[in-house]
Amino acid sequence: MKGNIEERACRLALYIIENRATVRAAARQFGISKSTVHKDLSERLPAFNRPLYLQVKGVLEENKAERHIRGGIATRKKYKGI
Repeated sequence: MKGNIEERACRLALYIIENRATVRAAARQFGISKSTVHKDLSERLPAFNRPLYLQVKGVLEENKAERHIRGGIATRKKYKGI
């Protein structure tokens, strides 16, 4: 996935927007680290595609607001053996 960083950042943003995916899910899908996804989306993308950045920022903020709920669900599944 190395190569054109701008293209990678755009593809990551589109994937997250289309699938309402988390940073972790995007990293897994593209075979890169979470920190690379975060850096691409928060630092590199705004420099060359501001409208796309604003869209993906909305999805990421929504995911951040919901993460405590997802964590509770995961804990419940862990201890109930689901």
